[in-house]
Amino acid sequence: MIDGIFSSETLIYLIKITGYLGIFTTIFAETGLLIGFIFPGDSLLFTAGFLASQGFFNIYFLCLIIFVAAVVGDSVGYAFGLKTGPRIFKREDSLFFHKQNLIRAQNFYEKYGALTIVWARFIPVIRTFAPIVAGIGKMNYKKFIFFNIIGGFFWAVSITFAGYYLPKVFPEIDKYLTLLIFLIVFISLLPPAIQFLKELKKNH
Repeated sequence: MIDGIFSSETLIYLIKITGYLGIFTTIFAETGLLIGFIFPGDSLLFTAGFLASQGFFNIYFLCLIIFVAAVVGDSVGYAFGLKTGPRIFKREDSLFFHKQNLIRAQNFYEKYGALTIVWARFIPVIRTFAPIVAGIGKMNYKKFIFFNIIGGFFWAVSITFAGYYLPKVFPEIDKYLTLLIFLIVFISLLPPAIQFLKELKKNH
């Protein structure tokens, strides 16, 4: 087995000992706090769905918990952006805050508008900073919450149910769970990596 923070053993162990509360807190922190980008959101959902297929969680309650945490987390991020405004761009870089991540989210928001709130759900880092940028831009809250709910729903249901149903279709998939988690992390990191390379090429 491949060791590391995204290994199936590590995630399964952490999810089992923290349960629904741990899942809720992690998802909320990923979208509601500036340090949220360090959390493995997509792989967490997939692994939690896998555990639900083993009877450890109720899949419907699990999706509800994830959905609520995602929507509330994004709303907190929006409120933070609304309160701090453009001042946050003057904040110095630190261990958990890099201005460049905020700028990437802003560029994404300028390109795709309100749909960013939906698409950002599936893109690490952008997922954390998109609601903050929406708040900074003073997006109408009714519009924001509409797209927030849509994005939160599809994110919570699609990835969690993928983890739930795949073991039923492929009974021996648990042998390759760590590989699948790494694949999910790799795929989810592709969009920001491609954007970073484009910016790097543009600056040179």
